[in-house]
Amino acid sequence: MQLAHIPIDRLNISAANMRHGKRAPDISDILPSVRARGVLVPLLVRPNGSPDTFEIVAGRRRYFAAKSLADERGEGDALPCAIMEDGDDADALEASLIENIARLDPDEGSQWETFSRLIRKGRTIADIAATFGITDLQVKRILALSDLLPKIREAYGREEIDAETARYLTMASKAQQKDWLALFADPEQYAPGGFQLKQWLFGGQSISTKVALFAAEEYPALIVSDLFGEDSYFADADLFWLKQNEAIAARRDAYLEAGWTEVSVLEPGQYFHSWDHEKAPRKKGGKVVITVSHRGGVECHEGWLSRKEARRARAHDEVGEQEEAPAKSSRPELTGPMQNYVELHRHAAVRAAMLGHPGVALRLMVAHSITGSGLWQVRREPQLAANETVAASLAACKAEANFAEKRRDVLALLGQPEEDRAVAGGHGDDFALASVFARLLTLSDDDVLRVLTIVMAETLEAGSAIVEALGSHLNVDMAACWQADDAFFDLLRDREIANLMLADIGGKHVADGNVSEKVKTQKKIIRDFLAGESGRGKVEAWLPRWMKFPAESYTDHGGFRTADQWAKVRHLYVSE
Repeated sequence: MQLAHIPIDRLNISAANMRHGKRAPDISDILPSVRARGVLVPLLVRPNGSPDTFEIVAGRRRYFAAKSLADERGEGDALPCAIMEDGDDADALEASLIENIARLDPDEGSQWETFSRLIRKGRTIADIAATFGITDLQVKRILALSDLLPKIREAYGREEIDAETARYLTMASKAQQKDWLALFADPEQYAPGGFQLKQWLFGGQSISTKVALFAAEEYPALIVSDLFGEDSYFADADLFWLKQNEAIAARRDAYLEAGWTEVSVLEPGQYFHSWDHEKAPRKKGGKVVITVSHRGGVECHEGWLSRKEARRARAHDEVGEQEEAPAKSSRPELTGPMQNYVELHRHAAVRAAMLGHPGVALRLMVAHSITGSGLWQVRREPQLAANETVAASLAACKAEANFAEKRRDVLALLGQPEEDRAVAGGHGDDFALASVFARLLTLSDDDVLRVLTIVMAETLEAGSAIVEALGSHLNVDMAACWQADDAFFDLLRDREIANLMLADIGGKHVADGNVSEKVKTQKKIIRDFLAGESGRGKVEAWLPRWMKFPAESYTDHGGFRTADQWAKVRHLYVSE
């Protein structure tokens, strides 16, 4: 079961409710209580399949009473609800909720005292809500009574003030509460309540001179006074806010100069709730919170820490850590949108400037190829061998040995002379990218091109059309870096192909004379030609057609991917 406040427009009567389908119930007996105190016992609801909507299993009359009240006021509060989960028993849950509510004193003034005492003992809002079977919001509303003057709390406890009026008064400054209490206590005056109180607190532009932090003579515009001269108001509200904000900023700076580590100025209308904070002296990291009402009033709350910050401070004290300067606020200097704004404008300026420096761009591209970035995905050719025999053959290849030597030279250029690893293939580390770029800026163009060549070689995909194109363009001589080895002959198992190779190396008459021999025998004859043994004339620098650039096939069977790829791109590199 989960307790939550759910907007009334997201609730409907469940078909499982025993009174579903009947006309609206008589709510005259509970409506006065709901009007005065709101709905206290949570409704029992369950999800009805639609996103964020729920159906009421129990609490139909409470729902209709709240709905009637919403129609009267033109707006409705969210209702406390217990959300059933799969396997929950509705009767048991409702009985449990009613039992928990029964443990709670019906007088909200007494509830406030109980909750405040529990908060001081270290209980959280969630703990209190779970204990009494109510939602966190209900607990917060009760605790908000701590923001009321004692006489207002007493009047509320005597039900001389309704819940809506009390709730709005918790949002009023102490000065506003005193003004309202004076009206309330005077039988000849009218103290606004409910929605009218909200208008009284936040509506209109008349701002009393009593709330100004600056001297009246610093305000150059008109000040309007009543007939008795007891109350006066600023005629130009915009000018008032300009002067008031300057004075608030000066007050903030004075606190900081006095040694307070942090001073927060809340937006007009935001409230400081003492029940969610603990007192803490300046030397213990206490902070100052400045609140500003919509009517211009300013209150400075000195020496407070949020309960989370206070618990953290006590934990440091318990482990015997030395007293340190309080940590700076975790609030970032830039909001997300501002950070985005700054980054995009800086990015635009830098890339425009880079257009005039191709040498820098070259080095940056090489750095990206080496380390990667949030936008670049550069992967090395893994050179995956089909088996250990192929891997051993590649390791003994002259071309691989030559490449490894050149790569060690490049690693030395990059300041890693002791390394023997790949250059490219980073994982997008932003700081590694900046580090490699800084190193490349110190190198000559020739050295940067050496680095680039190694990186390009490491990221050249084996078996791709570009390898065939590059090999043909560079007139690569495979005979200089490859010769038939045991791995080659072990993988050669097709008798027809072996006979065609024998024709290449020994001539057609030798191939025809051995056309019916086993592939093993034909491979032996090829080996003899290459070694000059068994009376065979030695053949130098022989290459199977597969190894040449451009590559050729022995048959028209197909399936030789390299030849197929070259055929597709040949026209781009060879004039017919």
